[in-house]
Amino acid sequence: MMEIPFTKMHGLGNNYIYINLFEFNLEERHFSRLAQAVSDVHTGVGSDGLILIHPTDEADVGMRIFNRDGSEGKNCGNGLRCVAKFAYENGIVKKDTFKIETRANTVEAKVRADAGAVSEITVNMGQPLLKRSSIPMVGEEATNVVAEPFPVGDLELSLTAVSMGNPHAVFSVDAIKDAPVYQLGPVIEQDERFPEGVNVEFIEIISPTEINFRVWERGSGVTQACGTGACASAVAAVLNGKAERDQDITVHLEGGDLNIKWDTNGDVWMTGGAEVIASGTFNYRI
Repeated sequence: MMEIPFTKMHGLGNNYIYINLFEFNLEERHFSRLAQAVSDVHTGVGSDGLILIHPTDEADVGMRIFNRDGSEGKNCGNGLRCVAKFAYENGIVKKDTFKIETRANTVEAKVRADAGAVSEITVNMGQPLLKRSSIPMVGEEATNVVAEPFPVGDLELSLTAVSMGNPHAVFSVDAIKDAPVYQLGPVIEQDERFPEGVNVEFIEIISPTEINFRVWERGSGVTQACGTGACASAVAAVLNGKAERDQDITVHLEGGDLNIKWDTNGDVWMTGGAEVIASGTFNYRI
């Protein structure tokens, strides 16, 4: 039995178990199975997955993301905000602007704090990847995949594909309450046209500055929020002529709102909060 100290945090309801590897040593062979163990709502703590906060030579702090099913993700927008809050409030970083390394890329985070408590985090998520091979998605190479016919069973959907370091398939719907998240999310996630699987987003564009959003996350299923998905959705809205570059877009997720902007330099900016739920010790059977 190994006693592992953890903190449970959420970004707009997208909750993960966080382990501070600056202070606790954990061998990599445990990572995937531990993610499954702590995520189990019946026998674990219950979460959307596991995020490890670790030292790195490439940035001020590093993070690795493991989904509920034990698979490793490359990026997580809500996780980035939580890591930024944790790193600042626990003294891992001493400045309000710093770098976080993910498996996808290294990003810059800026925290807004009052008396040491972080209330808001802005992350430069970098530039979206739009080429078909960068999603990745099978088929003939194209500059981007925008409003492309996408048959699923008897349906023909319209797909816009975006990578934010992880793959996203974005579909527009007339009303978000009617979005077939549970019906089509798991089907599209594992569609053979996406060799690495895909996160599936349904969006209702209310105006050029406002989007309703639902998500089926690769490896985790339906979650209350997905930061990289919100970014991908804002990019998709611009690519489809429904929004403008360098303009703040409010994305309404089930867990709350994120502010997203795709600037004229090509970078996507995400602003939102993060919260600590609980801290404790997990009894992990080796």
